[in-house]
Amino acid sequence: MQFKDIGVLAAVIMIVAMLVIPLPPWLLSFLIIINITLGLLVLLTAMNMQEALQFSIFPSLLLLLTLFRLGLNVSTTRAILSEGDAGGVVDTFGTFVTGGNIVVGLVVFVILIIIQFIVITKGSERVSEVAARFTLDAMPGKQMSIDADLNAGMISDTEARARREKVSNEADFYGAMDGATKFVKGDAIAGIIIVLINLLVGMIIGVVQMDLPFAEAATQFSRLTVGDGIVSQIPALLISTATGIVVTRAASEGNLGTDITNQLLGQPKLLYVAAVTVLLLGLATPINDILTIPISLALAAGAFMMTRKSEEDPNELLEMEEEVETEGLKRPENVVDLLNVDPIEFEFGYGLIPLVDATQGGDLLDRVVMIRRQLAIELGLVIPVVRIRDNIQLQPNEYRIKIKGNEMARGELLLDHYLAMSPGGEDLIEGIDTVEPSFGLPAKWITEEAKEEAEIMGYTVVDPPSVVSTHLTEVIRANAADLLGRQETKQLVDHVHETYPILVDELTPTPLSIGEIQKVLAKLLSEQVSVRNLPIIFETLADYSKYTSDVDVLTEYVRQSLARQITNQYVVGSEALKVLTVSGKVEKLIADSIQQTEQGNFLSIDPAQSQAILERIAQEIERVALLDQAPVILCSPAIRMYLRQITERYFPQIPVLSYNELEASVEVQSVGVVDI
Repeated sequence: MQFKDIGVLAAVIMIVAMLVIPLPPWLLSFLIIINITLGLLVLLTAMNMQEALQFSIFPSLLLLLTLFRLGLNVSTTRAILSEGDAGGVVDTFGTFVTGGNIVVGLVVFVILIIIQFIVITKGSERVSEVAARFTLDAMPGKQMSIDADLNAGMISDTEARARREKVSNEADFYGAMDGATKFVKGDAIAGIIIVLINLLVGMIIGVVQMDLPFAEAATQFSRLTVGDGIVSQIPALLISTATGIVVTRAASEGNLGTDITNQLLGQPKLLYVAAVTVLLLGLATPINDILTIPISLALAAGAFMMTRKSEEDPNELLEMEEEVETEGLKRPENVVDLLNVDPIEFEFGYGLIPLVDATQGGDLLDRVVMIRRQLAIELGLVIPVVRIRDNIQLQPNEYRIKIKGNEMARGELLLDHYLAMSPGGEDLIEGIDTVEPSFGLPAKWITEEAKEEAEIMGYTVVDPPSVVSTHLTEVIRANAADLLGRQETKQLVDHVHETYPILVDELTPTPLSIGEIQKVLAKLLSEQVSVRNLPIIFETLADYSKYTSDVDVLTEYVRQSLARQITNQYVVGSEALKVLTVSGKVEKLIADSIQQTEQGNFLSIDPAQSQAILERIAQEIERVALLDQAPVILCSPAIRMYLRQITERYFPQIPVLSYNELEASVEVQSVGVVDI
């Protein structure tokens, strides 16, 4: 434990001891000076902070200082009533303030109590209550604003985390201040009661126990009581003022002194008006002109100097801005910044601004947050921030989605319409013909009046925000492999390392590099296989990378290890999995076309035979689609990845599975055969 920590603990223990142990007058005088110094230090700190969280310890410090002050009150009261002496500081303040007149001293003390209790403490308490309430009420909105900026790409994850922490700390601070002001209020009340006890009981003790005349007892104990009250209320007044400054302080780029100077004295014309008013006050009333004329001249001189400075500053500021801008354009860093490419971009025409503008009811930013969370769960990949921006080059109702700077999809929305899709393809309602952007299904844009009728007829009716959200989700899902680079793979590896350090150390950097792991994961994602179960994937890679470094072969081993996951992905409940099987002839043709080289194996098949296989697959897919079946191609493990190479360009959405990727308990039903 550090020395400063021990010092704080010792100070708290000493405060508690003061409530019980009598202190000598010289030590009381020393602690009273310390109390006044601490009050002054707290006030100066409150005046020089720029925002409340810079003095976040203030609520706890306020409690400790209040306890310290009450401990001093108890000690001085014990000394006054038992010995008639509370130290030189109390006696000096009592003599100086009263000036030989006890009534004047009591009046001054009562005025200090009124100022602290009714004016400063009461106001600070009310401001604290309102600030705490409004801060808590504003938390959800601030959190949504942070999420919106994060999804728009305006801030990074680190900045968003820091801003969320700041919002939470502000709520905690103002909540604590709401309770801390009650200590200040209670301290003021205790001060009044202690003064009455010292005055009344002191005079009784002086007359009864000390055998003093009543007048002498009244004079002595009144002087000590006033002195004790003054030395107690001065630091209490300083801390109460600091409390008011803290709870009323708005965030600023400067401290209180700078803000007052810039804002109160920042308009020279108003200073001229004030100077003339003060001058007329001295000339038109019996007030001595010697008092008003210097003040008016000082105000006028200050206004004149500020006017000259404000006339010079704009030119200097403009020159500085031009110089900075010119230098900035010369810097190569600014050009380098232009080379950055956002992983995911969503651009839209000006007619679609209501989709994004929360003030107009747009919730696209919130939907993007949910999309990122959903895909993270489905694919096991942290989706990058989606940059959302308007583009005047697009049509008003048009939008486009870009992946790493390349346009991947484009669509058009009618915000005052709904997208209606018929399950049977029948045209039963009137509307504007269009195509559903995510899956390419025929659809219609219908008005809100026709929405209920369309739903009754069995149409699937979707609002524009849901249309664009679905489209964005499908585009990101289809291009997930392109979003996974080496940097993202390193983050995933580090995440697994936190829980499975031995596994990761065995896998990388040898026998597999981050780049080779990235290729395996990308191949899985390209076929919509989730990489969320990284421990199993890494276990498999660690087992088989000892025998081969071929990424394609390693990917096949990983797929077989994920058999249960892949099975659950395509099998619903206890239903049989309906598949298109591959004939032995086609499997032998593909197997015979595999060429083995030092760089690995690759497929070298005759283009005519490849075209025949694709035409046969297309026929079977079309036939199965009429039966409302989702087609799955099933083949042997030896040719699976090569058959996928043939089909991925023309049928990217059709999964190709091997027998080893299905659980043994799954019932498989063949609904067609791929043969040539």
